Amino acid sequence: MSPIKLGITGGIGSGKSVVCRLLQLMGVPVYSSDDETKRLMVSDEVIRCGLTSLLGPEVYQAGALNKPLVAAYLFASAQHAATINALVHPRVKEDFLRWVHTHATCPVVAIESAILVEAGFTDVVDQVVSVEAPLETRIRRAMLRDEASREQITQRIQRQMADEERRTQAHRIIQNDDFTPLIPQVLELIASLYRNND
Repeated sequence: MSPIKLGITGGIGSGKSVVCRLLQLMGVPVYSSDDETKRLMVSDEVIRCGLTSLLGPEVYQAGALNKPLVAAYLFASAQHAATINALVHPRVKEDFLRWVHTHATCPVVAIESAILVEAGFTDVVDQVVSVEAPLETRIRRAMLRDEASREQITQRIQRQMADEERRTQAHRIIQNDDFTPLIPQVLELIASLYRNND
């Protein structure tokens, strides 16, 4: 029997990484789509070929990804972003499914992704968990974490899917508002999965 696959998502500053750390402490392996995407953009031959034909040989310098070049292209237009995403997201999805296979003996696994819904990962997870926090809390956290201005963080939030829209895809909401205790919510999430799986 394959593991139950949780998709953990949420906007910038929502605290999805905190939820994922708690899951890991509770024995749930977590696939970080951010970390693995960075790895695949350098190591995956299909992505390398695609980026090279799109942006030229200077997209890789001394084996490393030329991030400023990719970012400049990516943020130039929505069409550019869609082109990169169409190249990268299917490879990340395949990599995640391979990773799940290597964790076949685990009852539950999770993937952490800010763009889980937008990247089309809802069809490879069993449940979507949206981590939410009030807008001001998110802005404050992200400013502290990224040492960024309020304006920079607000712009990033505006580029992301709204919580209301993400909620329509979610099976469960976790409130990470600094008031509602987080650990009981994560424990209840795990317990409910085991209950439903019996």
